[in-house]
Amino acid sequence: MGKRFSRTLPVAHTLMGSLLAGASFTAVAQGEALSAKALDWQPWGKEEAANQLCRGRYVMPSYRLPAEENPETLSLEASDVDYAANGEALLRGDVVLRRGNEEVEAERIFLPADRQQIDAEGNIAIRDGLALVRGEQAMLRLNEDRATLDNSHYVLYDQHLRGQARQLEQTGESEYRLQDASFTTCDPGANSWQLVSSDIRLNQAEGFGTARHARLKVKDVPVFYWPWLRFPIDDRRHTGLLTPSFSFSTDSLDFTQPFYWNIAPNRDATITPRWMSDHGLLMNGEYRYLFEESAGIVEGGYLSSDKGGSGGGENRFEGEDRWYVDARHAGRINARSNYRLGYGAASDGRYFDDFGGEFGDNDRASMERLAQVDYRGERWQLDARAQGFQRLEDPLNERDKPFYRLPSLSANASWQLGNGFYSQWRSNATYFWRDVNEQRVIEREAATGSRVHLTPALGWRFERPWGYLEPRTELWHTDYQLDYGNRATQNSESPSRSIAVTSVDSGLAFDRELSLGGRDYRQTLEPRLNYAYVPRTDQSELPDFDSRERPFSWNQLWSAQRFSGADRVGDLNRLSYGVESRLLEDASGRDRLSFGIGQSVYFDDRRIDIVGDADTLPPRTDGERYYQATRDKSPLVTRIDWQISDRWSTGYDLLYDDNLDRTERSSVDVRYRHPQGHVVNLGYHWEIQNFDPGVEPSDDSFRNYDREEWDLSFAWKASPQIDLIGRYIHDQTNDRSLEQLAGVQWSDCCYGLQLVWREWVDDNDNARIDDDLTDRGLFLRFVFRGLGGVGQEADSYFEQNIPGYRPTAL
Repeated sequence: MGKRFSRTLPVAHTLMGSLLAGASFTAVAQGEALSAKALDWQPWGKEEAANQLCRGRYVMPSYRLPAEENPETLSLEASDVDYAANGEALLRGDVVLRRGNEEVEAERIFLPADRQQIDAEGNIAIRDGLALVRGEQAMLRLNEDRATLDNSHYVLYDQHLRGQARQLEQTGESEYRLQDASFTTCDPGANSWQLVSSDIRLNQAEGFGTARHARLKVKDVPVFYWPWLRFPIDDRRHTGLLTPSFSFSTDSLDFTQPFYWNIAPNRDATITPRWMSDHGLLMNGEYRYLFEESAGIVEGGYLSSDKGGSGGGENRFEGEDRWYVDARHAGRINARSNYRLGYGAASDGRYFDDFGGEFGDNDRASMERLAQVDYRGERWQLDARAQGFQRLEDPLNERDKPFYRLPSLSANASWQLGNGFYSQWRSNATYFWRDVNEQRVIEREAATGSRVHLTPALGWRFERPWGYLEPRTELWHTDYQLDYGNRATQNSESPSRSIAVTSVDSGLAFDRELSLGGRDYRQTLEPRLNYAYVPRTDQSELPDFDSRERPFSWNQLWSAQRFSGADRVGDLNRLSYGVESRLLEDASGRDRLSFGIGQSVYFDDRRIDIVGDADTLPPRTDGERYYQATRDKSPLVTRIDWQISDRWSTGYDLLYDDNLDRTERSSVDVRYRHPQGHVVNLGYHWEIQNFDPGVEPSDDSFRNYDREEWDLSFAWKASPQIDLIGRYIHDQTNDRSLEQLAGVQWSDCCYGLQLVWREWVDDNDNARIDDDLTDRGLFLRFVFRGLGGVGQEADSYFEQNIPGYRPTAL
């Protein structure tokens, strides 16, 4: 048993408390490798190891000396202690020193008379709960921010990081220097990669480090060299090069190297040169700012003289300059008012198809221009905006150009009148404009001008736990002031329309206790009845600024609005009836099974279509449109969602015409979820011809066919380290694949690898395939945990397109 004594000393920063607690990138000595045990390594148990990427973890052992009540007290224990007459002390043998959370072990420790410095030798171990440092020689100044440690090894417990340094030195407050240093996040004895540098300097206060002559080694083979490297050691971002990315296909190579500029704590910028062998050099930039009451972003890209690209769009824009700009700003005026500003534009409609989107995926359909201010009061909600869009299609037909709203003013309010009565006010005034040749669009789309739309409503809702009843009436009054430009027309330039929309919605709720298969459930039965009446009013002289006919669905059973927007109000005299039933597990309250079925009965034909003529039906020669307008019953709508077991579930939707005995639309999907992360999805979708009621046979987008698609996706965890990923979408209508994807993700303790091949069709409509483009690519990504990665990230795409899959973070 060693001798033990204590002495109170002033608290100061030490190597352990300052250097080790903050370094998240630190490195350690180029000497002989220490055993895993000496690095406080603890292997996983047999049961734990099965689900872990690493073979174990770093765990600090228990303190050898108990904590003192006064954290400034210095406790010592040693086998032998020699004192000099002047007060110096030499501790030998198994020496342990502790103050607060810091503990030092060594074979010999020399304490001068003033006790301001510790000189330690032999098998040194310094721990503070966050990290471990081992070495052969150490000098620690207790009242100064200076320390040195020779031939050191270190471990950061939580970061799973270890390394070595020939010399580790604290040069000032939160400033450190490591010479001939390296670090890795790999398990002890497994140097799959390590970063090596002759000189590393860390500034913990500023949150960054620099390294000279840095080399990345993979299996002791140098693969990358930086003459000088600046890197973060905490979550703060710093000026410097970010992780590059690259991808390649049979036709091209794509390499991107971002540069991050930390302008100020509330402002930064990213400059991203991108070299594409088949297009040229694209310069991208992004500037962000954040103030107390506002924030914004400005981004853009520029490519001079496109080489033409490869694949389906080859040579389409050869020699042209291509660019985009997108600026967005949002702020707060006061507690009730906000504002937004934005401007977006692109050189052509295929810019983002060629250059945008992660992992070859682009979902940007338009560029918005916006100036908006709103007010949200206790009763009134006000909105004023000027808004427009550039539609990203190439070529872009005249009639597909969107309308600008210059401006659009809205005022809405609601009142509770007592005893279940309520009233609402909805109003909007908008000036619609677009730059088109009036001779090249149909008459109702040739006009520009203003529209004032008012919809006051009055209703009453009686509600009890067993059911509800809600009659409601609203008036749709709309006035226009139109300009047809050079288009000759007999239409009025100031038409108006007033229509009363009346509905009565009602429902009942029943439930009972039920036992099935030895389990207790609660079953609900919820019948619903809805009547709607909209008188037939001629709207053929009204323009078509923003209206589209809504496809029939479950929600449409209960809606009196056959059209979106305000330019068309569809005539309607119908009664909808339906019933929903749910099976709830008593233990968890979740839905085990839900089922709904409903249908509408029409008492009059629906003469109002997008043309707005109240006097004529579609011609009998157009059999499908005539039938939809004159049928006396809607399709039978059925939907089912069944949680078969904890792993299996399925959903089914059906629109069935019980008059002609045919299916109009159906979809079914089967889902498998395994606790270990396995995911399988299989879906089927079918729609009868003319399934989109918002287009006409004269429209270029008209689809006169049956749409039929299969969608299979899966992600299978072959082991804790390996994920197998795949997706296949088959267009049965045209007997072709719309997407094929196959990939593997390897996730190891200290590195990751993602390799994915993808081929997809850029398709706007399945009926026309002559204008479709096929893209393909091979995407490769390396990740060195604790250092960063190289390659294009695909994780977000997998999560969106393989439902239920959660990739292991690389």
